[in-house]
Amino acid sequence: MISVDEAKRLAKKNLSPKRYEHTCNVRKLAVKLAKAHGADEKKAALAALLHDIPKELPRDRLLQIFTENAIIAGNAAQRPAPVWHGAAAAILAQTQYGVDDGEILSAIRCHTTGKPDMTVLEQVIYLADAIEPTRRDYPGLAQIRALAQTNLSAAVLLSMRRTREYVLSQGHAFCPQTELAMQSLAAKEETK
Repeated sequence: MISVDEAKRLAKKNLSPKRYEHTCNVRKLAVKLAKAHGADEKKAALAALLHDIPKELPRDRLLQIFTENAIIAGNAAQRPAPVWHGAAAAILAQTQYGVDDGEILSAIRCHTTGKPDMTVLEQVIYLADAIEPTRRDYPGLAQIRALAQTNLSAAVLLSMRRTREYVLSQGHAFCPQTELAMQSLAAKEETK
């Protein structure tokens, strides 16, 4: 399996300077959140470094990755195009970088969409990507960042709700997978 140092070099090689900076910030925050909420810090670092590797690839290359790995890709191409890179990143991590840890692969895959019954690591990567320090300000960001320190699931849920509001306000379709993730997180929060 690829090491954290190798993943960092890979990210630097394959990403623009701005996207690489984002990735490094996601890594720092993911490790911090993992430590605070009991997830494996090394897994968080590796997932964070690999989460956006195909982000800047053209649409046709992402579709090619899905076609070449149809069994692993599942229905990824049927989701909204802005979330494709999560599934593509997980595929590349597994098929080209030797990542065989299912928890890491799942955290990479669902970092843009979430999924029902998210693990702590999956929530850490999702949230670190959404709230890392260079993210431009959006309604509720300060509240989400504060909540992330004490209630990870509630912070993820609030982040997803803000994302849904924004996506719908722009006239775009919202990912059904994220709706299912929100329902799962809401049910979890109600039982607390």
